[in-house]
Amino acid sequence: MTVDLRTAAHAHDTLLLRRLDVVVPRVMARAGLDAWVLVAREYAEDPVLATMLPATWLATARRRTVLVFVRTAAGPDGTPVVERFAVARYPVGLAFPPVWDPTAEPDQWTCLARLLDEHDPATIGVDRSATFPLADGLTASEHEALLAALPRRLRERVVGAQAAAVGWLETRLPEEVDALRVACARAHGYLRRALSAEVLTPGVTTTADVEWWLRQAVHDDGLGSWFHPSCTVQRRGGTVRASVATADAARVVEPGDLVHVDFGIVDRGLCTDQQQHAYVLRSGESAPPSGVLTGLAAANRLQDLLMARFAVGVTGNELLASTLAAARAEGIDGLVYSHPIGVHGHAAGPTIGLWDAQDGVPGPGDHPLVPDTAYSVELQARVAVPEWDGEEVAVMLEEDAFFDGATCAFLDGRQTALHVIG
Repeated sequence: MTVDLRTAAHAHDTLLLRRLDVVVPRVMARAGLDAWVLVAREYAEDPVLATMLPATWLATARRRTVLVFVRTAAGPDGTPVVERFAVARYPVGLAFPPVWDPTAEPDQWTCLARLLDEHDPATIGVDRSATFPLADGLTASEHEALLAALPRRLRERVVGAQAAAVGWLETRLPEEVDALRVACARAHGYLRRALSAEVLTPGVTTTADVEWWLRQAVHDDGLGSWFHPSCTVQRRGGTVRASVATADAARVVEPGDLVHVDFGIVDRGLCTDQQQHAYVLRSGESAPPSGVLTGLAAANRLQDLLMARFAVGVTGNELLASTLAAARAEGIDGLVYSHPIGVHGHAAGPTIGLWDAQDGVPGPGDHPLVPDTAYSVELQARVAVPEWDGEEVAVMLEEDAFFDGATCAFLDGRQTALHVIG
């Protein structure tokens, strides 16, 4: 797949400008910020600032780059108005008008202090957070220098901008949802091929072969990977399964194996994250064991229970607890460990359980759900398989979904039938 870089850069900058116009006023108003200051130096980029730079900057700050947002009175239609400025040595694209002339005012911090003093914001947000790493991008030295540069009355107004930072990163515009839907379809295409006879030859192919086939195929198509795929197997007579699948020593895939792949791509700056299974038929078998199919059905039902409970204002911990309670009521032995997804794979937003924290996750799990956000619905159901002498199998599924504020729905469907390799 050939990518025209100039066209891609234009698309990036067009979307960026629209996000700055639409998303920033919304998240600043929600967070109660009158000003938002992002500061980064080259190779110590604030993760939020990196997503606000023009395409030609390649997500890298130059010297010290300072972006400033100031919220003013609402416009005629009641929509919050936010002015944007760049206090930077080099022009930061068309979205941020420059306000610093180093020849007239050599000190960058003095210029920033003057700008804030002129606007006199009641609250000044900076990216400091003990909860979300992606909202904690202001380094200790830059934070110290910023506070030293501000007059005392402004210094006392500096607060953490966690809510705005997370809101900026998690909010998806309609065109981004469309792009994420396309990315999910592409990723599903790779999974169908990896979990088929095109890639898997029983008795020959190893789990590492599958992982590297996926990496190479994605790379050859001009797309990116945000993590190395994992391929694992469960089989009759195997040991008790771990809570989650992780890549380990390469194993040869054999008839009778339940093969699991965890896989994601980066397509036009958006990440996917998916997990699916294939079954390798044994001699004389025409279908997977019914016990394994029961496990898949239970995992699908757990997906339904989780997604039906998405609601604005509900926290990740509340969503986790209500879903697990509903699962127990239906006799499903499951784990839920879902997460936001977008410009990052494990993105900013509410954590909905961790595989080793099923009682809730203090901090990230206390973040509420908001509209226009995407999630990786990741979970598992465990069942005893009669055909495997009652041994337990864990069916681990993961699919990407979008929450519009009313409904949470998969972006490109989900696995409801095992891939079968004959």
